[in-house]
Amino acid sequence: MQARASVQSRRPSMWAIRGPLSRRQYWLFATLGLLVPLALWWGLSSVSAVDKVFMPGPVDVFDRLVQWYAEDELLSDIWISVYRVTSGFLLSALIALPLGLMIGTFRPVQAILEPLTDFIRYMPAVAFIPLVMLWVGIDESSKIAIIWIGTFFQMVLMMAEDVRRVPMAQIEAAQTMGASKGETVTLVIFQAAKPALLDTLRVTMGWAWTYLVVAELVAANSGLGYSILKAQRFLQTDKIFVGIILIGIIGLVMDQLFRLAHRKAFPWQHLKA
Repeated sequence: MQARASVQSRRPSMWAIRGPLSRRQYWLFATLGLLVPLALWWGLSSVSAVDKVFMPGPVDVFDRLVQWYAEDELLSDIWISVYRVTSGFLLSALIALPLGLMIGTFRPVQAILEPLTDFIRYMPAVAFIPLVMLWVGIDESSKIAIIWIGTFFQMVLMMAEDVRRVPMAQIEAAQTMGASKGETVTLVIFQAAKPALLDTLRVTMGWAWTYLVVAELVAANSGLGYSILKAQRFLQTDKIFVGIILIGIIGLVMDQLFRLAHRKAFPWQHLKA
């Protein structure tokens, strides 16, 4: 009994740096982190001095959600926004993955492409709207193009950095065993970088959603971002809240799907010490 008490006393506290946290404790803190802001929002909106135009309460927002679903094609707006974001994101990933692999592997490719990519990534995506409308038009491809512009240049540089973090010792070991240049790239560098690359995709998916409202500035007549902008013109603050919360929920679901895929694909990285 004394030995067991001694072991338990040496167990690190949850408040230690990177201390242990059980699944039950994690969900307890996560629930607290959600309920406290909700309670503060409810309390602030209940103050009589606060106009509903500026701060609608949770009940008002929920009522607007029900009305939007029943009368104004909410599911259609969600679907078209998910389609635009996913299409722009997948297009970015398909181009950024091979480019990032080449930039992170070969120094001449890095010298050619990285400065240009660094230059373009600081340009705001909204500034490209007139050019996108001129070059692509005002149909769905223009919305996808804006999301692509907002995510691609960040994504390719992050992927190149993921590839550069592959230890040189692994590359030299493969070359020592007779691996060709192509085999080293595909079977060593790419395979070693895959966990980090999937994390990069998860992060940049969040960025893709942040460009949704910008993308739906381009002659849109549907979508969550368009509905938020339309609600702003009519001071429908409760509808703005609904749109923002829905985007957050959809983004959170996608983020958790990426986390699940990471755990399934690379389970050894999630083993508890």
